[in-house]
Amino acid sequence: MRMTHQIAILGASGYTGAELIRLIAGHPNLSIAALSGERKAGMTVAEVFPHLRHLDLPTLCRIEDIDFGRIDLCFCALPHKTSQAVIRDLPRTLKIVDLSADFRLREAEAYRRWYGNDHIAMALQAEAVYGLTEFYRDQIRAARLVAGTGCNAATGQYLVRPLIAAGVIGLDDIILDMKCAASGAGRSLKENLLHAELSEGYHAYALGSSHRHVGEFDQEFSALAGRPVRVQFTPHLIPANRGVLCTAYVSGAATAIHAALERAYADEPFVQVLPLGATPSTHDVRGSNHVHVGVAADRIEGRAVLVGVLDNLTKGSSGQALQNANLMLGEVETTGLTMAPLFP
Repeated sequence: MRMTHQIAILGASGYTGAELIRLIAGHPNLSIAALSGERKAGMTVAEVFPHLRHLDLPTLCRIEDIDFGRIDLCFCALPHKTSQAVIRDLPRTLKIVDLSADFRLREAEAYRRWYGNDHIAMALQAEAVYGLTEFYRDQIRAARLVAGTGCNAATGQYLVRPLIAAGVIGLDDIILDMKCAASGAGRSLKENLLHAELSEGYHAYALGSSHRHVGEFDQEFSALAGRPVRVQFTPHLIPANRGVLCTAYVSGAATAIHAALERAYADEPFVQVLPLGATPSTHDVRGSNHVHVGVAADRIEGRAVLVGVLDNLTKGSSGQALQNANLMLGEVETTGLTMAPLFP
């Protein structure tokens, strides 16, 4: 018989917490033993998320009320800056998957630059593994602490990482144009996310590559290339609930780029490379752990256009977190994640 792993979710009252509950509910070997929600402590999950009322789940509690001695792995779906303080005080024997930004950047100065404050748990940062599963699988399997990627950062990397590794694109003129759904901004109330202000239009933000996920691009692309790589990156907020779509503009031959992507993802269960010239939609991956990637030749000779899509709450966050947890716990990597995308 398979062992049932006892799981805690910290920050279970947010979107990524709800998505973790939904996914783990379909996992045969994980059992949710504790759920924290500081502002909603004492409430049932049915009260916070009526769509999950059919599940038998613990009542939301405060973090200090959890007995971590009986927990095998903890998902931290807490806000940035909060997560590092909480994780610093958790038992050292506990396996942790962090969904915040707090352990994504390896250098203290990089964290300070992009997040505006000093990191208070740099000793833990040294052991954190970057959680882009397809590229850090072996390290994740042996890790105690895994740092989930940003959803924008993951989408762009699925397009560009294999191309840098294969040497089929120029490194000095990479442009990433990102379209992001509103749930990527979290569940807290924000004026610009009110229906009347978000619907029937979309807008660019964090122009001039000031978005925090640029720090991940700088770190990962530069390490892979062995030299500084600085991309142009502009995110746009779109009036949709789920999904990220990245359009990448690069220099290189479309056929060579497509071939490099096909080689890189030939054995990956969750990344599908479309036929040359075909491009995906966020509808194609909604509610799933899949990534779809397309390539087309640009009308300008020697340039190509790439499009990548994923669901920001699943493959961009909670699905990625469960994929990593499976590796850390010795489970089959795809367990609990093979559901088909929602349609329509």
